[in-house]
Amino acid sequence: MKFPVFDFHCDTALALLGEDLNQAGSLRKNTLHIDLERARELGGYAQCFACFTTPFMEEWNHLSPIVVFERELATIQRELNANSDLISIAYSPAQIQKNRENGKMSAILTLEGTAGFGYDPELLQDLHAIGFRISSLGWNEQNPLTGSHKTGGGLTDRGREYVREAQRLGMLIDVSHISDEGFWDIMKITNAPILATHSNSRTVFGHSRNLTDEMFRAVCETGGLAGYNFCAEFAGENPTLDTVCDHIFHFMDIDPSGKHIALGGDLDGVSSTPAGIEGVQSYPALAEKLLERGLDESSVMDIFWNNAIGVMERAVCNHTN
Repeated sequence: MKFPVFDFHCDTALALLGEDLNQAGSLRKNTLHIDLERARELGGYAQCFACFTTPFMEEWNHLSPIVVFERELATIQRELNANSDLISIAYSPAQIQKNRENGKMSAILTLEGTAGFGYDPELLQDLHAIGFRISSLGWNEQNPLTGSHKTGGGLTDRGREYVREAQRLGMLIDVSHISDEGFWDIMKITNAPILATHSNSRTVFGHSRNLTDEMFRAVCETGGLAGYNFCAEFAGENPTLDTVCDHIFHFMDIDPSGKHIALGGDLDGVSSTPAGIEGVQSYPALAEKLLERGLDESSVMDIFWNNAIGVMERAVCNHTN
């Protein structure tokens, strides 16, 4: 059985720009983790493309995060136009489903970090109109909205305003990269599902980017979900496909329904992956391993597709109400 793939996080937009963040490569065919020629072999494909920004870009590339944000967005838009026979932007879960029925892949815009638009909640309405549907509050830096998993520190008043405005618009909040304090501050005020788009289990492997059991339970209670991250550094020592399954099965021990687990590969954003994961073409191998470990086809379908569609639908319903 071919399982469709809905992946909540990749950094392919930045990777396509290359080291100078200037010359865009091709999304159709490349040597990165993700290209459309490999993705089209799946049983359907929806990919969240992150526009990633951080103030560290000034140091790394001598470019402002605002410039990098503009180039990432332009790259995504250009590549979608150039490959419109294969993929199109999706603004809603209904469009994602329709694209799949019509043999097309879907692109969903997301925000990883908020430095690219000055951490300004007043710009969220315009970003939502463009097509952005998921947003974190920061990356690995402390910023005007919140602390990070590296710095600590909770939400500021501006951060609380950001969360409320995003949820008012129907934009899902992503807690990957946020500090533990910031996570719990969000939980105090959220009125919509919360995502950890690319975070694993801290019980299985004790990295601060991963979720504690208490955090995962809290995410489940909001109707949200956690997307499994293929970063080897977050998985374990010398990780394999079995290690990936260990994280997923641990989450299922907490939530036996399996309705709050998804995929968030972080492809093109990580330097090493578990053995057996080489790129988007490796998702079928993960599905086979999950089946081999005892998961049924319905549960794999939930993790690979249905759960992601479900949380997007709940966000739309929350906005409508």
